[in-house]
Amino acid sequence: MDDQETDPLVDAAVSRFAHDGFGAPLREIARDAGVSAALLVKRYGSKEGLRALCDEHVLQSIRRTKAESIHAAAEHRPLWALPMQDEHAVLTGYLLHSVLDGGAFGRIFVEHMIEDAEEYIADAIGRGLVRPSRDERARARYMVQAGIGSLLVSMLLAPEGDRADLGQMLRRLQEETALPSFELYTEGFFTDDTVLRNMGRYMSGSPDDPPSSETPPTTHS
Repeated sequence: MDDQETDPLVDAAVSRFAHDGFGAPLREIARDAGVSAALLVKRYGSKEGLRALCDEHVLQSIRRTKAESIHAAAEHRPLWALPMQDEHAVLTGYLLHSVLDGGAFGRIFVEHMIEDAEEYIADAIGRGLVRPSRDERARARYMVQAGIGSLLVSMLLAPEGDRADLGQMLRRLQEETALPSFELYTEGFFTDDTVLRNMGRYMSGSPDDPPSSETPPTTHS
C-alpha cells in the first residue's frame, strides 16, 4: 500500500490503535472515520483483517521515516530535529502498543526495525558518519531495543493526561534524552577501552581472567 494512497479508514484505525491499544472496539474506529461499524466489517472482514492492513501501512511509514533520519544525519543535522509531525507520534504509539501487546506482531515489528537499522547503519558507515562495529547485528539490535525501551518507560510512567497526547509525550522524551543520547554516541562514556577489552575476554570464554588489564595487588594475611 503506497503512503500517498492510504485508505482513510486505515488511517483512522492506526490513530485509534496508537492511542488506545488494540482493544479499541470497531465502533470507535468507525466513529473516528465517520462510517458505520458494519461498513468496516464488510470491507475488511474483521478487526484482525483491518489490523493486518494497519501493520503493513505502519511498517512502510516507519521505513520512510528512518530514511529521512539518515538523510538528516548525512547533512549533519540532529536526527531528532526532524519536524515532530503528528504522523510520527501516531507511528510511535502504534509501535509501542504492538510491543506491549506481545505475540507475533510485536516481534515482527521489532525484527523489521532491526533489519532496517542494519541497512541504515551500513549506509551511514559508507558515508563516513558512523564507525564500524565488531558485531553489526548485535549493535543494531541493542540500539533498536534501547530506543523502544526508553519510549515504553516514558509512555507507561507519563501522567494520564500526557498519554492522550502522543506528540507531547515524544517532545518531552526528546527534551529529556536527546543531548545525553547524542553525547554518548558521539563522545563515548569511558575514558579508555579497558572495560571493553575485559568484557571481550569474558565473553570469549575466559571468565577467570583478572577483572582489569592490571596485575591484581598481592594481599598478605
